[in-house]
Amino acid sequence: MSETDPLHLAVALDGAGWHPAAWREPSARPRELFSPGYWLDLVTEAERGLLDFVTFEDALALQSSRLDGTPDDRVDQVRGRLDAVLIAARVAPLTSRVGLVPTTSALSTEPFHVSKAIATLDFTSGGRAGWRVQVGRAGETTHLGRRPPGPPLRADNLASPEVQAYITESFDETADHVEVVRRLWDSWEDDAEIRDVATGRFVDRDRLHYIDFEGRWFSVRGPSITPRPPQGQPVVTALAHATIPYRLAARAADIVYVTPHDADQARAIVSEVRDEQDRAGRAGETLHVFADLLVVLDDDANAARQRLRRLDDLLDAPLRSDAAIIAGSPAELADLLLDWQAAGITGYRLRPAVLPDDLEAITRGLAPELTRRGRFRAAYDTTTLRGHLGLPRPASRYATRRDATTSRIEAAAR
Repeated sequence: MSETDPLHLAVALDGAGWHPAAWREPSARPRELFSPGYWLDLVTEAERGLLDFVTFEDALALQSSRLDGTPDDRVDQVRGRLDAVLIAARVAPLTSRVGLVPTTSALSTEPFHVSKAIATLDFTSGGRAGWRVQVGRAGETTHLGRRPPGPPLRADNLASPEVQAYITESFDETADHVEVVRRLWDSWEDDAEIRDVATGRFVDRDRLHYIDFEGRWFSVRGPSITPRPPQGQPVVTALAHATIPYRLAARAADIVYVTPHDADQARAIVSEVRDEQDRAGRAGETLHVFADLLVVLDDDANAARQRLRRLDDLLDAPLRSDAAIIAGSPAELADLLLDWQAAGITGYRLRPAVLPDDLEAITRGLAPELTRRGRFRAAYDTTTLRGHLGLPRPASRYATRRDATTSRIEAAAR
């Protein structure tokens, strides 16, 4: 990607916003967090701003400020969520262009269920579905009984052999989870549905395929019960902070979200991701590298910084985040985005500190500013999420294999 190419912009939606005190802002709507209208308003605003997509956070445990996800017993922060896939399904028929990317936890869900849920979302949205796969936090395992909890995760033991082995194994299982989902999306060829009333044939059974996946964690025969999604393969995304998750994204994803804190760090992360992409045998394929940023925006940069200080004053200590925290004006943020693009970042997933305030600052301030600079779209010119991202629609792997086998048989017969 050239540093003069248009940027890709997405927003990550979570509760009242990414600042823990966001729900206490006058503009916040804490009584509506579990209502469909609240989420529809946010997604509609994102589409108004011509953003590529929105992501919906989710987990199978209550939000927690602890590294391992165990309950923190706080009562001064938002706790509880609606199901991300169902939120996306609810807003899909009421929007028309913006991509919809819900989150699921790989270690606590079955890939067959995920594959049909995301495929269904692709149908209901007309080809705008994506999927944010996350490994899942240790605190989720106690709710399901599927596996024993892993070792406790603390800042002082992350480098221990036991914890590193657990992390490596978890990401290997997640890679298999994604592979099963992708195979299931391909298990129906595009023209498997004949719908021929005269002959009474609705499907061509030869174009439905067993995936016959056998691995350490999954044994899945297939095929899916849902026809191939409109995009063929909905867009797969993953958040990564270090080498092991970079490797997962390089093997399995179309977009990796990373968390640099300056341009030099962005350059180093992009280089490592590209090296892992080459090792995964995906050289030449498009793998977008999006930087995550937590943003507090105001027309006046000083006002944005004052607002962040006021929010922080409501906490025990100033907000800390895995992502860089940017407080300033849309013009200042635009400068930063273009600077980091020169380091190899192809897009951004922005985390609004307060909803709807910082979302509207993105859609009505930042996006038009980038458009004026010729670096962001002035209108949608595609209708699918893959189209927004410049990703081709892939053929089913099983159709490709069958066509190759047919060609060999026909060649041998000649």
